[in-house]
Amino acid sequence: MTCTCIESRGEVLVLDPLAPPIESAQPWRRLDASQPSAIVVLKPDHVRDVDVFVRRYHARAFGPRLFFRHDIPETELEWIDPGSQLPGGIIALYDGRGRDETPLWLPEQRALVFADALTAPRGELRVWATPGHHERAVPALPVLLDLPFEVVLVSLGQLSRH
Repeated sequence: MTCTCIESRGEVLVLDPLAPPIESAQPWRRLDASQPSAIVVLKPDHVRDVDVFVRRYHARAFGPRLFFRHDIPETELEWIDPGSQLPGGIIALYDGRGRDETPLWLPEQRALVFADALTAPRGELRVWATPGHHERAVPALPVLLDLPFEVVLVSLGQLSRH
């Protein structure tokens, strides 16, 4: 699993934050040098470390409206919905899975970012099957694929080039 740190239009955003262990100095030094200004959670079960990043960087936090009962962040997140524009010109997208995930379009980087809807074992993009997959998720994909992207960033697997 990964999290992604990007710079776009003068903003530094950490996407789906997964905190490195405190004793792992190098990742923290790199993040500290970047000073993230926004944290974006793409999926309810990925709120895991948002509080760590918000406390450390005093950054704005964005994410889903709903969480799992056992995993509610202390930080009050600014809600993102498909069509929301985030700092740095990032656009929230619709993936058809009933708000289980909100992928992102990074126009400046020409990239799509997914939490779990897509995976890339051995560098090959795959769509996760979900209930209602053929009725909702598959019809939503062509809209995403029409965006002018060159890279797809995923949490599970290697990044894929278009």
